[in-house]
Amino acid sequence: MQFETTVIVLGAKASKGEYNGRPFDSTKVFYQSDLQEGENFAGFVSTEVTWGTSFNFERIKNLEFPFSAKAKMQSVSNGKDSKIIMLDLVPEKVTPKG
Repeated sequence: MQFETTVIVLGAKASKGEYNGRPFDSTKVFYQSDLQEGENFAGFVSTEVTWGTSFNFERIKNLEFPFSAKAKMQSVSNGKDSKIIMLDLVPEKVTPKG
């Protein structure tokens, strides 16, 4: 199932290389999520989601963080566990660092 949402991007991390002879290449995006409501909860947390390869990190690394963006997400499952992956991220206001 695919859906679009607006997120506040707090940070991102690229990982590319080789481990035990296996190549890896990914980008992780950290976005703001609400904590569940309850007596012992208040505020926000950072949620991590995978967004393709390290190429995607290059697209946003020079922006001023945090920033608001439209995110296209997909919920996927292996039949037992489900997770959210990011398909695309489009910053709403492009503000370069510095």
